[in-house]
Amino acid sequence: MAFEKTLTRNVGNLEARTLKGYEATGGFAPLRKALKEMTPLEVTEEVKKSGLRGRGGAGFPTGVKWGFVPRGGDRPVYLINNADESEPGTCKDRVLITHDPHLVLEGTMISAYALECHHAFIYIRGEYVNEYNILNRALMELRESGYLGRGILGSDFDLQVTIVRGAGAYICGEETALMNSLEGKRGEPRLKPPFPAQVGVFGAPTNVNNTETLANVPFIIERGAEWFAGIGKERNTGPKLYCVSGHVKNPGVFELPMTITCRELIEEHAGGMLHPDRPLKAFIPGGSSVPVLTAGEIDVVMSYDDLAEAGSMLGSAGGIVMDDTTCMVDALRNLEAFYHHESCGQCTPAARAAAGCTAC
Repeated sequence: MAFEKTLTRNVGNLEARTLKGYEATGGFAPLRKALKEMTPLEVTEEVKKSGLRGRGGAGFPTGVKWGFVPRGGDRPVYLINNADESEPGTCKDRVLITHDPHLVLEGTMISAYALECHHAFIYIRGEYVNEYNILNRALMELRESGYLGRGILGSDFDLQVTIVRGAGAYICGEETALMNSLEGKRGEPRLKPPFPAQVGVFGAPTNVNNTETLANVPFIIERGAEWFAGIGKERNTGPKLYCVSGHVKNPGVFELPMTITCRELIEEHAGGMLHPDRPLKAFIPGGSSVPVLTAGEIDVVMSYDDLAEAGSMLGSAGGIVMDDTTCMVDALRNLEAFYHHESCGQCTPAARAAAGCTAC
């Protein structure tokens, strides 16, 4: 059976950027289903059963993470859609925002309903000027059409969504640094505990999820957890966006199941090496911060578990291809300079230890 694209189904369909065009593709039917046929707990359980794992890097089960957030207390609950896509080699969330902004918003809205959250934020990196404008126009459409505010779609659910622009700091992709930035403070990680689920932004319970993660939620609600779990492999379910850059003929973002190998991604989907007489030397599978694979190690499946077993990580699935003209020492120096400027020394010792950081 041919793999059906869902996350990227509207790429190239400019009408999908508008509310009318998005609705024509079935958009917001999942939101209506969630609001009228499901309780917040049922939405959470469906996402949990689907096996959806965070697409931002950590790969933590999304439904389980939602379950950490206390409901029904006297403090508000906040949801943050983390669109601060700062990892070198990664550009997948940019594609979603550019080509399907209403999908990004619908995923955020359904997730907010599941968390019993009435104010959600989308934190987008400052350099994404065009993407911010596209997303903001879509948000304005929703507000004008009654999709946001009080009593959404005739339900008793109230929600506001605010887009916050970052200032281009890599460290703000880390959820506690992001929360500090969102509050108007310096973007530096916080000590844990307390964890964001208990004490997050503005001192209230907070859940932070990656943009691609939340974009999967409408399809899970529309088609069911079993459909999502049937894609990929056990513990690595659902469609996945893979970025490929570097020495390939066809760099870009590819939607595929987590059953493909690094070799298939490079040779079949990215068109193979840019110069056929220059063989592959190294491949970074998950963004520049993950361990490098050699040319002899690329037959590994690009899933969370398989890459971990191979000694690397899926991370944000930002694949970087390097041919034999690449000096690995120079490449490492370049990455070291980036992380020295953007991350090193900005974390507290406890935050570094929790993240397994050895940069300092």
